[in-house]
Formats: sequence, C-alpha cells, structure tokens
Amino acid sequence: MKKFDIAIIGAGPVGLFCANFAHLHGLTSITFDSLKEVGGQPQFLYPNKKISDIPVFDQITGFDLISRLKKSATGKTTFSLNHRVTSIEQEEDKFLIDGDFEVKSVIIATGTGSFKPKKLPLKMDEAIEKRVHYFVQDLAKYAGQTVAVFGGGDSALDWALELAEESNTQVKLIHRRNEFRGLESSIQQLKSLKNVEILTPYLPKTITLRNNQLEVGLKQMGETDIIKRHFDQIIVAYGFRADNSIARKWGINLTNGQIDVTREMATNIPGIYAIGDSATYPGRVPVIGLGFGEAQIAITAIMRSLFPEKTLTIHSTSI
Repeated sequence: MKKFDIAIIGAGPVGLFCANFAHLHGLTSITFDSLKEVGGQPQFLYPNKKISDIPVFDQITGFDLISRLKKSATGKTTFSLNHRVTSIEQEEDKFLIDGDFEVKSVIIATGTGSFKPKKLPLKMDEAIEKRVHYFVQDLAKYAGQTVAVFGGGDSALDWALELAEESNTQVKLIHRRNEFRGLESSIQQLKSLKNVEILTPYLPKTITLRNNQLEVGLKQMGETDIIKRHFDQIIVAYGFRADNSIARKWGINLTNGQIDVTREMATNIPGIYAIGDSATYPGRVPVIGLGFGEAQIAITAIMRSLFPEKTLTIHSTSI
C-alpha cells in the first residue's frame, strides 16, 4: 500500500499548482490524471491560445502556462497518469484510492471532468477520419493548407484565428447559425483577414475523399440545395461532453454537475475537498487564477485539520 498525505485528482493547471503548494507545506502527495500527460484543457484544447487572465502575465499561451506549472510541480509530487480514479473508500481517518493508495485527504481538481469531443455527425471511413481533428496542438501541421473549422463558440474562433495568423493557412469557418457564441472581437478580427472565409448558416451533410481532398456537402439552413467545398483538413469545435458524475458515486453532493463546497473548499464528506472548475459555490467565476487561490485555501484547511497543534505559516514570503 502506497501512503501519502493527500491525493490530488486532476493534473490540469489548478491541480499542478496545488501539488506545488502542498509541497511548500511539507505534505506528500500523489497526483492522478486520466490523460497520459499533465496539463488538462490548456494543454490539449488550446495550447496556442494566448490567455489574458493569469496573474503576473499580461498574456501567456496554454502551452507555456502548463510548462511552467509542470516544472514547478516536478519532483514535488508523485504522478500517476493515464489513471482514471474509480474508487475512493473511507476507513476511519484515511481514504483508500483504487485499493492501492492510502491518503489522509483528497482534493478533486478535475475541472469540468473527463472531456470527450462531440464528433462530426457524418459517416466516415478510416482515411477520412485521419483528416478530421478535434484538437489543435501543432499549427505547423496545417501550414499552407485549406482547413475547415466547424463550430461557433470561442474554441472554433480561437483555432480559426491561430491557424489564419500563424500558419499561412486558408481557413473556412462554418457554423450552423449566422450568430456566433464567441467573443465579438474575435469575429471582427476573423472578418478582417483575407485568408478567412465565413460560411453561415450551413450544416455538413456529406463527406467523401476525392482527389486527395475532403469533399464536404454543405446545406444552408432553410434551403434544400447542397454546395460542395474542398478541404485538406477539418477541425471540429462542437464542444466537449464533460463528466464529473463519478463524484456522485463517491457520495459527494453535486449541483448541475459541479461539486458543492464550503468556504474552505470542503465537500460534504470530511477530508475531501474540491477546487477549480470542479467546484461550485455562490458567485464563483470559472477562471484559472481563482482556482490557484482555491488550492491555497484547501491546503491550508487540510493542514489545520491534520495538524491542529501546529502554527501555520500562511504567507509564502515566510515559508
């Protein structure tokens, strides 16, 4: 049985920061993640996006943010990656995780939960599927090509902008409505670029591979005719199905898929805490920077619970 002071479930930005802060207080930790790499959504969904709401940084890409957090956490926590936690059992003053790990407290930092992309709803063979993507990590892969981006939210707009501005790509942004759900500033920026064409309101109806290109049949909403367009690659940004429901299996109270917590980030089960976008309380704002503060609150609460006799050093300048 491997023993640690705390288990952190989720190795996204908030989980990584939490592991580092736990180490500052002398806590041993193990950090789990169902993905094979750390980083969560910034690493896998928007590594090239410039994030503007991280304290200290005017702007930082998702990739750079995760690189810095990973460097800070390396050597300060034990990582168990490609490991989806399925069982948390409480025994007196400790928790058993998946029957192999014994910890004194648990911090859930899974964000909105495990996420799976909503697929392009067309029948495709293997050759076509190789050209249909749901994540954008390497912009160079699309350089000089004609790429269709399907979707109308911030992810679709961000990926379209990144491709158009940084990889000399011809971008076709296709959405089933005339109105987009993303930032108006992003829409106006896309409209100003000569290598971007916006096609609305269209739905994809057919897809074939012809002359080494994807031929997609697009149907305009309210019309019967189908137009054919040709692309080298397709990026689908229809969103992701997030899932935190396994927490309910562990007896944790949820509201609309998020975990209810107190001011100390404690759940209804003593010893289990939730931070970041996995947690909910009145007035919470879903930004990464807030999750960093919640990690500090949870670790401080754990220290007070585990070591009530100890005088805590709260400020980092005196740790």
